[in-house]
Parts: sequence; C-alpha cells; structure tokens
Amino acid sequence: MAGKQSAGILLHRSGADGVEVLLGHMGGPFWAKKDAGAWSLPKGEYDDSETPQDAARREFTEELGVPVPDGELVELGTVKQSGGKTVTAWALRGDLDPGAVVPGTFELEWPPRSGRTQEFPEVDRVEWFPLDVAREKIVKAQAAFLDRLAGALS
Repeated sequence: MAGKQSAGILLHRSGADGVEVLLGHMGGPFWAKKDAGAWSLPKGEYDDSETPQDAARREFTEELGVPVPDGELVELGTVKQSGGKTVTAWALRGDLDPGAVVPGTFELEWPPRSGRTQEFPEVDRVEWFPLDVAREKIVKAQAAFLDRLAGALS
C-alpha cells in the first residue's frame, strides 16, 4: 500500500534581506512547545480523485483561510518525510498578510484516551522567514524545497 500523499504551495517574496518564504507553525498540542522542525509550507493530503496541484491550491485555502495569490506555480518536486508521507510542492511568488489568515481546524481526542474531543487550528501562526531562518524552522525533509526554490530563483 502506498504511503499518504500531500501537496502544498511554498509562497515566496523578496524581502529586505533577500528571499522570504511563508511558513505555518503546525497547530495542536503535539507541536505547541516546539519551534525548530515544527513549521511547514501550507499543505495537506489528497487522494486519486484530484490532481496534486488542485490539492495544493485547495489545502492552501483550507489551512490559511485565504485564497491562493495569483501567479504561476513552479514545480519543486517531491520529498518523503520521516513518517513516510510523500509531499509534492510548488513555489509561487506572491504576498500575503499573516494577520489575514483564518486557519482551518481539526478535531483530536485530547488528552489522549480521555474520551474528550477538542478542536485545534491546522496552523497556530503564520510568518515570513528569510531562507536561512526557514531552514531552521521547517520540517527537516521539506528543507529540500527551500534549496530547490533558491536554485530556481538563481
């Protein structure tokens, strides 16, 4: 059986110190006190009923609660995360005000085995980071997307 598939968009812009990327800090209790390796490009799972690019656009809007900025998507390929999930990503030049983000939510039994379900945001904050800082923040496998973006822009 194939592992889970996910697709997302790495939004980027020119900042005072060069290229900046938009990352979301993963929501929920597991990630609450983590910073390094706890940020991700807006992404989500999909199945064979939609294309990866359509899923990336849908998930961007679902996770951030704002439309995907206009522009051309540039394919960044795929990576396999440590949990076995394959992530496909596209770069998109654009801007977005993190204060405008209204994240989607998910439900989780919390605390574990309590029988109580709580609702948590998909991302609990969104920020722009220069590439060097983003490398420290992003999920380890997704750092390859930052390298590919830098290569595509040079």
